[in-house]
Amino acid sequence: MFIQIALGTVLMLITIVIGGASLWLMESVMQRATPWLHREPHRPKMVIVLCVASVWAMAVVTLGVWLWALTLWALGIFIHLESSVYFSLVAYTTLGFGDILLPPNWRLLAGMAAANGLLNFGLLTATLIEALRHIRLSQIEMSRRKD
Repeated sequence: MFIQIALGTVLMLITIVIGGASLWLMESVMQRATPWLHREPHRPKMVIVLCVASVWAMAVVTLGVWLWALTLWALGIFIHLESSVYFSLVAYTTLGFGDILLPPNWRLLAGMAAANGLLNFGLLTATLIEALRHIRLSQIEMSRRKD
């Protein structure tokens, strides 16, 4: 039980670090793009930012799923990598079909993967909304200064 909790905690921390590091990178890119974002027209640029941020969020989730899948596969819990990826995706997204289960001596990891996914989706969603809000407010402020 303690090995599962320790392993799950390490995996959760790694995915949070991946998310944080990617956020830092995304923020750096957005700061460089600020002059471009402030120029008219604003609406098409917001669509581009939304699309880029959505792809970024999907990449972070995909990395998290693969981290869990490769760990479960390396532990020998799944014979085939496809089964490991499928289970990790279903658990991480909290879909929880239940058609593939972990062995009883590893089942705590399923709940930890689900909690990890839920946490990361919340963090990514909050970050996405905050970034879009910040960009839009700065665009409005720049438009007001022009007038």
